[in-house]
Order: sequence, then C-alpha cells, then structure tokens
Amino acid sequence: MNFQAIKSIYNFEMARMWRTITQSLASPVISTCLYFIVFGSTIGSKISEVDGVSYAAYIVPGLIMLSVLTQSISNASFGIYFPRFSGTIYEVLSAPISYIEILFGYVGAAASKSFILGTVIFITARLFVDFNVEYPLLMILFFILTCITFSLIGFVIGIFAESFEQLQIFPSLVITPLTFLGGSFYSINMLPEFWQKVSLLNPVIYLVNGFRWSFYGKSDLSPSVSGIMISVFLIISLLAIRWIFKTGYRLKA
Repeated sequence: MNFQAIKSIYNFEMARMWRTITQSLASPVISTCLYFIVFGSTIGSKISEVDGVSYAAYIVPGLIMLSVLTQSISNASFGIYFPRFSGTIYEVLSAPISYIEILFGYVGAAASKSFILGTVIFITARLFVDFNVEYPLLMILFFILTCITFSLIGFVIGIFAESFEQLQIFPSLVITPLTFLGGSFYSINMLPEFWQKVSLLNPVIYLVNGFRWSFYGKSDLSPSVSGIMISVFLIISLLAIRWIFKTGYRLKA
C-alpha cells in the first residue's frame, strides 16, 4: 500500500476545502442555523414534543444528516470530476499507484470534510438546544459509515457526470428532497397511514431514523434495519466503483 500517494491526494483535496472554507463549511453551518431558527423556534412553538423529545432536539439528527448526505456527495463528485475535466486525472492514472489508493485518497478526503462539517453542526446545535446522546459510540460509527458510503456514491456520480451542472442534479434534485421527506423534521407516525407506507420507500428515512435512535434511543424504525440499509448502499457503491476501475469507464476515455 502506497501511503505516500494516498497522503498526497488526501492533502491536496483537504487543502481545497480550507481555500474555499466559506463555501465548504461556513455556508452549510449558516443554513443549518437558519433551519433551527425557522423550524426549531417557529414550528417548535406549535409542536412541543415528538416521542417524548422536544421538537428542537428532535430535528438535530435530521439536520446533521441533511448536511452530511449532500456534502459527502458534492465533495466526492467534484473531487474526481475536476481532474477529469482538467485532464490531470491521466497523470494520476499513469502514476505508480493502484486504483484502491486513488479511491482512498479522494473518498477519504471527501468523508473527512463531511465529518468535520457534521461535527461543527453538532457543536452549533448545542448553542440552540440542549440534548444528550444516549449511544455516542454507535452515533460516531453510524456517522462515519454515512460519510464514507455517500462519499463513495458521490465518487460514482463524479465519474458519470459530463458537466458541472450534472454534478448538482443528484444532490439538489434527489438527495435534498428525499432528506426533507425522510423524517428529518417530523415523525412518520404523524402522517396518515397511506403516506406512512409511501415514506418507507424513501431510503433516506432509514438513515435518519437510525442516526436519531443513537441520540435518543427512540425512532420510527429499528436501528438494525438502518444498519442493513447503509450496508446495502456501501456494497452497491463499492461494486459500481470496482466495475468503473476494471473497465476504465470515463477514466481512460
């Protein structure tokens, strides 16, 4: 394993984050603060508790997931797409490093960025509402797996994308709506029975509820089901990336 190569790619990607810290860190945190003000204060004044948890505290896991999912995909997709766009990907591919090392560098950096962002949002949330984490180790594990899995998904999107506009389609038109409709701001038990069943078709609802269970020991769905779902996403992403590297699809063309 060429750790120096992994470190070089990783450090290059992380340096880009610090150069654009306003866009990569400050902007999502400010948006989350606005969510707390609008949803936590306004709607929270109408809904005091959900499953025995104050509404403001109830939406914390959902807000963290909203940012982590979108940023993991955006960071990873841009990280691999820009070298393809500029042509520098051929220098990386011709270097004496394996595809696994390339993957570790790009996906590791994207996951690290998302982890940092999620941690900052977690700390910021404590400024707005008081909450406790019932199972901190499980929360961290679930958090890391989510960052890695959706960074892998973003990597696949970055390979398939043909323009910068296409990079934004999946996060903005797919992930963000699914997260809003995935129980981030409400319990699906508050919905009519028909829409409860429809909500179960949304894969994000399993991630949000699993993460929420690690906070409060309460959620609409079993945490084991959430663990299975994220494992499925992880396996599918790894299989897709294996096929991409094996065939050279849109990497060597």
